[in-house]
Amino acid sequence: MKPLKINKSADFGRVAVLMGGNAAEREISLKSGAAVYAALQKQQINVTAVDVGNDVFAAIGEQKFDRVFNIIHGRGGEDGVLQGVLQSLNLPYTGSGVLASALSMDKLRTKLCWQGANLNTPAWHLLKSLQDIDACIEKLGFPVIVKPAQEGSSIGMSKAHNKDELIAAFTLAAQFRCDVYAEAWVIGAEYTVAILDGEALPSIRLETPRTFYDFEAKYRANTTQYHCPCGLDDQKEQELQDLAKQACDIIGIKGWARVDVFIDHLGVAQLIEVNTVPGMTDHSLVPMAAKQQGIQFEELVWRILETSIL
Repeated sequence: MKPLKINKSADFGRVAVLMGGNAAEREISLKSGAAVYAALQKQQINVTAVDVGNDVFAAIGEQKFDRVFNIIHGRGGEDGVLQGVLQSLNLPYTGSGVLASALSMDKLRTKLCWQGANLNTPAWHLLKSLQDIDACIEKLGFPVIVKPAQEGSSIGMSKAHNKDELIAAFTLAAQFRCDVYAEAWVIGAEYTVAILDGEALPSIRLETPRTFYDFEAKYRANTTQYHCPCGLDDQKEQELQDLAKQACDIIGIKGWARVDVFIDHLGVAQLIEVNTVPGMTDHSLVPMAAKQQGIQFEELVWRILETSIL
C-alpha cells in the first residue's frame, strides 16, 4: 500500500462522521458509523458522530467541521445527494463525487456504463409493469434475480424460478420506488474486491447456504463463509483486481469502494455492482480484505479519511 499521507491526527482538523440517514439501510449505517467513530476516536482525532435524519443541514447545524467521513449507506447518502450538499458547504468528504455516486447507486445505469465499455455484466430486462413479465421470460428464461435498481444490501431482491415467483418478485421490488429489473442468474462463484485509494485489496470469495447473498446472509447469519485468500491463482486474482479497478475508473469512483463480481461456470467474470459507501460493521467485507493486506481497522478508517484531503 501507499505510505500514509497524514501522520498527525490534528492535521485532519474537526471531523464529522455522518451516519444513519433515512434510507432502508439506516440500521446498518448506524452500526458502521459507530465502528468508524470509535476507531477515529481511539486515534485521538477530533471527531463527532452525527446522526443525519432527513435534513443534513439541520444535523450539522452551525458546527464548524473541516471534513466529513460519510458512512451513510443507500439513497440520500450514497447517491450523490449528500455529496452535492457537502460540496455546496465546501466540506471535503470521503468517497466518490456527485456523478460517480449517482451512477453507482443506480445499478441499471452502472450496467449500461460497463456495457458501453465492453465489460461483461449479466443480461437483464427492465420491468416497468406486469405487462413486461412475458417479454422478460422470453429474453432471460429462469431462474432470474429481481432487483430494485437503487437499493443496497440486497434489500428488495428475490430469486424467481417461474412466472408466479417473477410476478411476486416484481411486486416486492416495486415497493422501493425506483426502476426494477430482472437479471439472468449466474451459475458460478461470487467475489468482492475492495478498492482503497486506487489500489485493490485481496479478493474475497463468498459462500452462503441461503438462496443468495441476501440481507440476512450479509449482516445476521453465522453460516456465511468468507474466503480470503479467495482461492484463485495469482494470475486470476490479479485479473480480478484489475477488472475491479477498471470498473471503478469507468464510473469515476474515488477514495474507496467495493466491487461485486461473479465468475461464471465458463470462467468469465460478470460485474454485478459497485458500492461507494461499503459497510464497516463486524460482518463487513472491506475490513476483512484490509486485514488480509495487513491493515487493521483503525488504520483502514485513517486511510479512508485521508482520501478526503483535497
